[in-house]
Amino acid sequence: MQQLRRRKPEGGEQNEDSASQSDHDEKKLDGPDHHKDKKHGDAHKQHRNQPGSKPTQSEKPDSDRKSDKPEKLEKPQQKSDKKPPPTPARVKPPKWRCVDNCCWLIGYICVCWWILLALYNALPDLPQYVTERVIGPTPDPPGVVLAKEGLVAKHPVVFVPGIVTAGLELWEGKSCADGLFRKRLWGGTFGEVYKRPKCWMEHMSLDNETGLDLPGMRVRAVSGLVAADYFAPGYFVWAVLIENLARIGYEERNMYMASYDWRLSFQNTEVRDKTLTKLKHTIETLYETNDNNKVVVVPHSMGVLYFLHFMKWVEAPKPMGGGGGDQWCAKYLKSVMNIGGPLLGVSKSFTGLFSAEAKDIAVARAIAPGVLDSELFGLQTLQHIMRVTRTWDAAMSMLPKGGEKVWGDGDWSPEENYDCSKGNKIKTDTEDEVQAELGPHGKPLAHYGRLVSFGLEAAQKPSSAIRTPSEQGNENGSTAPVRSNSSCGEAWTEYQEMSWHNLQSIPKEGYYTATKALDLLRKVAPNMMRRADANWGFGLAENPSDPKYNHHKYWANPFETTLPNAPELEIYCLYGVGILTERSYTYKLSPSSDSCFIPFRIDTSAEGESEGCLKGGVHFVDGDETVPALSAGYMCQKGWRGKTRYNPHGLKTFVREFNHAPPANLLEGRGTQSGSHVDIMGNFALLEEILRVAAGASGEEIGGDRTYSDIAKWSDNVRVELDL
Repeated sequence: MQQLRRRKPEGGEQNEDSASQSDHDEKKLDGPDHHKDKKHGDAHKQHRNQPGSKPTQSEKPDSDRKSDKPEKLEKPQQKSDKKPPPTPARVKPPKWRCVDNCCWLIGYICVCWWILLALYNALPDLPQYVTERVIGPTPDPPGVVLAKEGLVAKHPVVFVPGIVTAGLELWEGKSCADGLFRKRLWGGTFGEVYKRPKCWMEHMSLDNETGLDLPGMRVRAVSGLVAADYFAPGYFVWAVLIENLARIGYEERNMYMASYDWRLSFQNTEVRDKTLTKLKHTIETLYETNDNNKVVVVPHSMGVLYFLHFMKWVEAPKPMGGGGGDQWCAKYLKSVMNIGGPLLGVSKSFTGLFSAEAKDIAVARAIAPGVLDSELFGLQTLQHIMRVTRTWDAAMSMLPKGGEKVWGDGDWSPEENYDCSKGNKIKTDTEDEVQAELGPHGKPLAHYGRLVSFGLEAAQKPSSAIRTPSEQGNENGSTAPVRSNSSCGEAWTEYQEMSWHNLQSIPKEGYYTATKALDLLRKVAPNMMRRADANWGFGLAENPSDPKYNHHKYWANPFETTLPNAPELEIYCLYGVGILTERSYTYKLSPSSDSCFIPFRIDTSAEGESEGCLKGGVHFVDGDETVPALSAGYMCQKGWRGKTRYNPHGLKTFVREFNHAPPANLLEGRGTQSGSHVDIMGNFALLEEILRVAAGASGEEIGGDRTYSDIAKWSDNVRVELDL
């Protein structure tokens, strides 16, 4: 019994220490359940005190319990004497916003990218191994093949990059750009775009009056081969060509990247940076240090226009020119191998300046309406792009040249009857409503000569059925500006300076040809076009040898200048075909034209069966996805072929087209048979031809002309007189 008194009480039994507390609690408890529990506890206590009663399992002595298997003791089930604490107020989780989804998505993408990049660097042979397992062994690069044939480096090679593909770095800036001295603002990782976008855009802009640096800012071109070997990590531009040239013996002593600030007008690169003078001296040095072998020049994209300007500049007398004389090109240049050159201009250069968009931007707008122009998130992306790019004079060098005789008028164009639909009929609700003019193929004519049309009817109806503004009546619109600079803040563009009357009169014109489109830009962007008219020529010279065309503004227009006096110099036009390329556009008034938005945009709802595959407001022709085939190939096919007024000395020209073959799968990367505007720089056939010419071959030896498109027929349709 002594042991039993020392044991912990069971059930309703309480020890002396808790007795007083239990009595106190019993006073608070009411109801039958409490009295029932108390009676049960008293009866159990009386039973234990009776003599002869056997102890229960829980009442066995400690010595007896030690021999038993350990069992988990269960706590007695009794109701708590205390009231449960009050439940704290439930805190609502924060509302999940759209911006949170975006942040998480960006985070996932970055993490995946870093992981893949780490694996790629750790296992450099893994991509090639996987590719070979899936699609078989890849062919040897051209440099390897030609090295086995015994080809070696002979002629020095100069690369001329195009717009946006070469790096730019900061040499002087504002306080917001601290720590960026000699860091790339363009090219590379583009990290500063995300960290400080407003500061970045401010430093990438030029003065809207002079086209030169803004006060206190100096952004300059990166020098060396690294200036344009890669546009961004993993995205090659010139790197593949450089690597293949190295396989046959080339190195920096006989290769040179003629990098320049592609934002400036070509003549201003000389005024500010002496870039043309440096290029002249470099070519002379390469010639002298490589056994007097002439130089092979390989320009790409806008670099084709830049080097065309250079060849006139180097011959012209000082101070406007380089003072090299009319025999300089004949002495130092072997070949000019133009890749994807927009010699006649490109349509999308107009849309980029007119509404800061092209096909891809228009599609993005259609998928996510209002996002790019959102004032709610403070984005107004396209307004900022427009404000910056309209200060880049070089962007205007690619506006269409030659006017209506080259690009077509309201009822005619060189590429008419081109059918890109391949039997895939596109049905729309408006197809029966618009009585379009049909061509011999039974489909509505694309009317490529109407570079910009406002509405589907203006794009497809005969020009005689389109009412002019005078026929529509002259409604009196407001002459007040759309918005002031102060009300639009940083989203302000030159459109806000126009009146409602002038804005609304633009679509009433119906359509704009290549000539009228330039007048339209003069109306909506007068400051930009004042600089454009001072630096570029867009016309068609009947006599380009006239002394008035000795001004630098004409030197990048093949219709207002002549090729140099170098009969042995070969000119190549190398470009891709087989990809639908933007040619003309259908526009509409922006639904947000009453705010600070850009008041015009491509009408992505305009679709229909036509010869030009009208899709998303865009008519297409054959080309390399950026430059139409006619623009890239006409001059070599006909404009410069033989002795013409634009080639009075009879330089030989060659057209080499590369039919686009897309990659078989993602493992193939950007493809070795691509004809796309930039990806063609990795096309094995193109690389082989450049290497053969650099090693000494002529145009005839590599096969002469090779065409897949209708460039010959389209060139014959161009209404330009070529006789001397």
